Amino acid sequence: MTSADALRDRKTSHLELCEHEEVEFRGKTTLFEDVDLIHNALPELALDDLDLSVEFVGKRLRAPFLITGMTGGTEEAFMVNRDLASIAERCGIGFGLGSQRVMQRDPRTAWTFAIREFAPSAPVLANIGLIQAAEQPTAELRRLVADVGADALCVHLNPAQELIQPEGDRDFRRGCTTLERLRRELGVPVIAKETGCGISRAVGESLRNAGVRYVDVSGAGGTSWIRVESLRGNARSQRLGDVFATWGIPTAASLAMLRDCGLELIASGGMRTGLDMAKAIALGARLCGAALPIYRAYCEGGIESAVALIDEFSDGLKAAMLLTGSRTLADLSRQPLVVGERLKAWIAAAQTPRPAAPDDKDDHHNAE
Repeated sequence: MTSADALRDRKTSHLELCEHEEVEFRGKTTLFEDVDLIHNALPELALDDLDLSVEFVGKRLRAPFLITGMTGGTEEAFMVNRDLASIAERCGIGFGLGSQRVMQRDPRTAWTFAIREFAPSAPVLANIGLIQAAEQPTAELRRLVADVGADALCVHLNPAQELIQPEGDRDFRRGCTTLERLRRELGVPVIAKETGCGISRAVGESLRNAGVRYVDVSGAGGTSWIRVESLRGNARSQRLGDVFATWGIPTAASLAMLRDCGLELIASGGMRTGLDMAKAIALGARLCGAALPIYRAYCEGGIESAVALIDEFSDGLKAAMLLTGSRTLADLSRQPLVVGERLKAWIAAAQTPRPAAPDDKDDHHNAE
């Protein structure tokens, strides 16, 4: 079996597991339940007054929502990408492709990512892993973006997932320098995206210092790619996956850590209701993303079922906006919040200075 064949098999396995197995976190939540918005009994608004629109990568969305990247590389993956892209176009939201690594390994699979004709005006996000990006010249990645007509490139950061994969990467050096190079040379926005383990304050500052503007926190509490890889892996993967089953920063905690970091934040990882979206925006997110619930709704009832779920998200967001007296998303982002003790502990940890490490001379002296 070639490496491209192995990648295609992995993509098929990922889709099957996400459709049929329990792949969400167990024992850790997003911590959105630790966030409360304050009710306004006199909102002085009509529902029709509300404006959910937002600008993202140079395009205007009707709602602050993004179908985040899932798949590509197989015939089934093309049908999923095609239909979800058409849903994004219909709903006036964004759409992300799955990792295009397989497209580079086997150019014959490029057609499975060719969805621009089905989403002519929606923001489309290309996708590559940070490890793969580090190994390629910028021109190759620019071509990857151009080949699918994307508006931006998601560079996914997934060290935990890779460590659980039997065939995963093990060298995670050159990450910051790669992102800085792409931000400087690529010509389209770069979005740094985790894959279910969240972004800490320290990493957010490193991304900002590298010139990255957009960050998808993809926190813990939704789909666990550690669990996905554990389910499809060997005995070693299963044991290691069990040990790290609750690893990661909850989505709400990641947002709270980063809200004043000068980044454009995307909240994904366990977004399951419009109220989750409202809390995420109040915590500093510019827009929200989801994959698993949209994919499962699509599998169960096709395009109409997925559209209905997105409408349900929007309805919940609108309700939360009206009930807080927020006419716009900017108004919602300024609403006061009641935050529980667990979330406060995460925020405090991000603000606690790390002690300086002793220098080698001191270590040597102490050892003597």
